[in-house]
Amino acid sequence: MTADATHAPDAGGPETDVIETGAFSAADLAADHAMASLAGSVRFLLEMTPVNADDIRARFLADPETDPVFEYRTLDVDPDVLDAQVAALPLDAVTDTTLAALLRNRQREMTLRVEMLRARNTSEFLQLSVAQYGPVLPALVDTADDLLSRLPHGRLERDSVGAEEFLAAAKAEIAHYRSIDPDAQLHAEIRDDVSGVLVEGDTLLISHNAAVAGARVNALLQHEVGTHLVTHVNGLAQPIRMLGAGLAHYDETQEGLAVLAEIACGGLTASRLRQLAARVVAVHALLGGATFVETHRLLTGHGLPAGSAYSVAMRVYRAGGFTKDAIYLRGLLALLEHVAHGGALDLLFLGKFSLEDLPLVQELAERDLLAPARITPRYLSDPESADRLRAAAHADDLVSLVNA
Repeated sequence: MTADATHAPDAGGPETDVIETGAFSAADLAADHAMASLAGSVRFLLEMTPVNADDIRARFLADPETDPVFEYRTLDVDPDVLDAQVAALPLDAVTDTTLAALLRNRQREMTLRVEMLRARNTSEFLQLSVAQYGPVLPALVDTADDLLSRLPHGRLERDSVGAEEFLAAAKAEIAHYRSIDPDAQLHAEIRDDVSGVLVEGDTLLISHNAAVAGARVNALLQHEVGTHLVTHVNGLAQPIRMLGAGLAHYDETQEGLAVLAEIACGGLTASRLRQLAARVVAVHALLGGATFVETHRLLTGHGLPAGSAYSVAMRVYRAGGFTKDAIYLRGLLALLEHVAHGGALDLLFLGKFSLEDLPLVQELAERDLLAPARITPRYLSDPESADRLRAAAHADDLVSLVNA
């Protein structure tokens, strides 16, 4: 079944007929919509992001022997209230067994994320993060170490664009999608309380201090806009709106798909692949008890420039130990294996969900419960993208995927 499946509602009939004909019941959709609304009210990544990371950068680089102290915004939500709201979601009323399984898994994850919010910047946070994003297994660390030992290093990308120029490029990319679907909700803005570039909901957030390597602009746009924002738009257009908010453990597949987009558009550089490997090494060091300073020293020893090493370490040590960054490389490897074994990618553009849940989403598509994608990633219109993806899936060495 492809992503061309459509939603075919049934006007009536007993509950068993509703399930057999493929239409969700009103109770099914009510539970899903309530969960999506609640999930959309929490700006999880922003809550995990230090508000002073860019300010501290220069200070730390001038004295890289003292662990930085990060500050965070006041939580937008009361964890106790959010916990009660998650527990009160009406999932017992869901009649579709596949949807019920998907929503129950996400409810458990939401409970864990509430605990992460409650434990932010405390000693309890790290183990909650591992529970959320999984352990970093030796094979992944070995792959990362191998990449860092063989990829060329140094300041390979000297030209860069600032926040305003990147915002203009992002708005041009968004305009492309709006020319296809004028109602698509995609936005981009510059903020002074974020670090780097990230997507939260339907908005691409760009730090006012952002500097993006010129060779990386298109690849980053395909990563953030062409993957994260496109799947958000398509997911919210589904009868199951949690496909827009994200089902359980969607992050790893989303980030893997986003890096795959960088490969497909010919924008994976040696510096970027080194960054992904360095993130794994940094998470492994954190889990081994290393301090921020020790991890920064480890990364510079691997050839990362001091500023890049700071950025990697900051992302990993924020909030008390945020292990999410190990999933980029792990997610990429899983998707390459998926494609190598004949797996298709089309359903993955319908929303945000894990590769593990693909069979369940495919089942819903085969029952005509999913709508077609409103928009598809721009890079797929490039005839060479399919060739690059096939070549990547069958490559024996990740280093061979580097474009420059």
